[in-house]
Formats: sequence, C-alpha cells, structure tokens
Amino acid sequence: MLRKILIGLLAIVILAAVGIWIWWPKNLVVNGPVLDFITGRQADTPAEKTVESRFKLPDGFKIGIFAADVPHARMMRVTEAGDILVTSMREGNVYLLHRDEDGDGKSDGRTLLFFGLNVPHGLALHDGYIYVAETDRILRARFNPETRIAGSLELVFSGLPAGGNHRTRTIDFGPDGMLYVTTGSSCNVCIETEQYRATMLRMTPDGENAQVFATGLRNTVGFDWQPGTGVLYGTDNGRDLLGDDTPHCELNRIEEGADYGWPYAYDDQVPDPDFGKGNEDKVKASRPLAHGFGAHVAPLGIRFLDPKLAPEGYGDVALVALHGSWNRSTLSGYKVVALHISEDGDIEEEDFLTGFEKDEDVIGRPVDVAQGPDGSIYVSDDYAGVIYRIGFGDIAVDTDTIKAEAEPAPQSLEGEGIEEAAAQGAILYADHSCASCHDPAMAPEGTQAKVLKDLGARYDVESLMALLATPPSPMPKPDLTDEERRAVAVYLLTREDTE
Repeated sequence: MLRKILIGLLAIVILAAVGIWIWWPKNLVVNGPVLDFITGRQADTPAEKTVESRFKLPDGFKIGIFAADVPHARMMRVTEAGDILVTSMREGNVYLLHRDEDGDGKSDGRTLLFFGLNVPHGLALHDGYIYVAETDRILRARFNPETRIAGSLELVFSGLPAGGNHRTRTIDFGPDGMLYVTTGSSCNVCIETEQYRATMLRMTPDGENAQVFATGLRNTVGFDWQPGTGVLYGTDNGRDLLGDDTPHCELNRIEEGADYGWPYAYDDQVPDPDFGKGNEDKVKASRPLAHGFGAHVAPLGIRFLDPKLAPEGYGDVALVALHGSWNRSTLSGYKVVALHISEDGDIEEEDFLTGFEKDEDVIGRPVDVAQGPDGSIYVSDDYAGVIYRIGFGDIAVDTDTIKAEAEPAPQSLEGEGIEEAAAQGAILYADHSCASCHDPAMAPEGTQAKVLKDLGARYDVESLMALLATPPSPMPKPDLTDEERRAVAVYLLTREDTE
C-alpha cells in the first residue's frame, strides 16, 4: 500500500514538473529575494559595520538606522511634531515612530496606533486626521500630533477593488485640498473590467465625488507634487514577460484626463505585443513617459525635497526608491535615486543611496522616502524592517547602531592553523555540493551560478561564519558545527578567486 502511495506521489511530482516546464513563460526569469517576498521572511537588521561599508551617499551626507524591527515597513508620513507614521503592511499595523529629541539620531520610542487592518499601505495627513488606505477602502481617524493620541477609525471610501496582483493603495492630498488615490492593475497585462483599476482617483476629503483623474497607470505606487510648479509626478511599474530590458518602469507627469497607455502601449507610445494590435488609436493617444528608470527596477515612493530644507544642489530634487527587480537575470534597482528636474521638464537621474544590493547580495529593499522638519531624509526598507535616517550638516544620525553590543575582533587569516582550517573547509565545501550553486563549471545546465567574488572586501571570518549560521534565502543552511563553519569561512576567504 505504501509503495502505491509513493508511486502516486512521484507521478504527481513528475506531472507538475512537466507542466511547469511546458507552460512556464519563456521570458520569465526569477531572481532576487522573491521567495522571501512571498513568504514574508525578513532580512536581519544590518550591523553597524555593514551600514558603514555597504551604503554610499553623495559627499556631505551620512546615514544611520533611525528605527529597526518595523516589520515590512512601507509608506511614511511625517507629522507636524516630527514623528514618523509608517505602515506595516503584512502585519496590518500603523506605527508612530517618535522623533529624536535626545540627539542620538534614533527614534525615542514608538506607538502602535492601529492594528488588524486589511493591507494598510498609503497614509495621508489632513485637517486633523490621519488617513489610511487599505486594499479595498480608505479610513481616517482624528489625531493629535502633540499628544500622539488617535481616535477611532471611520470609513471614508469603500469603492476600491480589493486584492489582485497589485493590492497596495497609495493616497495623498494635493495642493487643491483633494484626496488622490492610486489603484494598481489586477494582472500583469489584461483588459480590466473594474473601472478603478490601473487609475488615479480624486475625491473630496470625506470621500465624496470620486472621479477617475488619470488612466493607463499599471501600478503607480508613488506620487508627489513638484514644489513651485505644482506639477504631479508618479512612479509606475512596467509590465513583465518582455525580457530583461523591456519596458521601462516609468516616471509620468500625471495630468487630469490623460491616458498613460497600459495595457495598449508602454514607454513612448510603443504598442504592447499583447494588446497594441488593433488598438492603434489608443496607442497613439497615450501619453509618453517623462523619464525611464530601466526595466523591472520597481520604483515605489517618490518625494520632492523641500527647497528651503534641502542642501545646496538638491533644491530641485525628487528622491525615488527603487525597490528592486525579482524577474531579471541580473538584479537591478535596490537603491534610491535623485531626479534633477529642470524648469523646462528635462530630467537627469543620478544615484543617491546605494548598497542595498551588491554582487547579487541583497540586504534591503527601499520603499518610501520622507523628509523631516529639520531636513532629515527617511528611507523605509520593507525587507529588513528598517527606517534609515540620512543627515547632512549638523543633523544627527545613529553612528552607534549595534555598537552597544560590540562585535568580536575579526580573526586573522594568518598564523598557526589557518592552512589546516582552509583544507578542512575545502572538504566541507565539496561534501555539501556548494560548487553546484557557486562555481559556473559545476552548475547544472540551465542554471546561473552565484559566483563568490570580493568576499574579503565584505566579510571577515566572524561575519562570514554568521552568514553561514543564518544564510539568506535561497541558500540552504548547512549542518555544521562552529568549528566547521569557521573552516569553510577560512577556505572561502583564502581562495584566490573569491578575494
């Protein structure tokens, strides 16, 4: 009987594998921390040494961790008192991170304002209320920023289509005092049947008179108004399954009544291969993108810096968080970029904050950008559950992150026993088939090896041992003793091809 059950299970596995092989989209490449995204697994909070060595900013800026252990931190808003509101989307919570009053660069505490919500994402502050966007509705509550006390949530608008491939809803108030809402598409590319899908809506603060403001926006997660001009810009995530480099994720200049092309066109009126043919009039009528970020980089939050608070050279800048690719053979995004937008609308992009990804090693995924009343810049990271604070001038950042628990002194790769440890590590490396994932010559056909390069620039023996003890997905956790982990770490750090 048992034999029949096992044979049946094996047959199911074989049929499933064949089905995946036959129907797997030919242009779909899966790469990056996609499994962690699906399961909700969080990366470790980066240690001080990692923050200092990995993150790069323009001259004059500095970075530290403002708050850690903020699960799946997504969108932020800064209150009048300087506290940071942030949504914890998967957990259904909204936190208030207390401002830094003692000058150490860190949040002085936190308050759980709301819990048990249905995919809370967007936040807005208006006329004494906090607004929260769930996946299917918008709520609000009275809020006193000085006492940090919020009232009960009340319904503002319940007409949002729930769930779908893109289930986040972003909200904000425009210069006209109206509430703007973006709702992503239900799919990668399709003809929607729900009127509010792939659109931006506009309504009064009490949720009345909701109207479609702009259409053809596949998944516009972030939007903001340019100071001085009042021009509205939004970040839109481009479609998948057209290869590594097509199409762009877009920055759009969003205007009332305009159509930005999805699902009929992308980029500068390029017909979509699935729905462009036969819809040439829609393609021709679509608005071209204002700026292309590149394919699959997943731009999310955008924030124009306050010209009165920004340092020299950044008065015209919008900072955009590129969450990072999951479906590109080489990872892209995973950084914050600065967009310099001239008076005539020309846009120049440059890196602002990099280091979330290095050599395909991902330690974070930026989501949103906010600016405090002192000019501080905040960046949320939903992969590590961290809010970073970027300062300049005399703005304090937490340079002592994790320093309270001093790291052990790095072990030297010279001296007695190193050669023996390296030899033992080489045997363990082979016994655990590590080469099948990390050495191109040993990788199975059709798979891409993750080559180990420049390990010495990123790790010492202790930090590499720690990585082996709690490896990032999809790396399996080897069954090793501390002594064996040390041997493998020594071997990897002494190999010529990984130095």
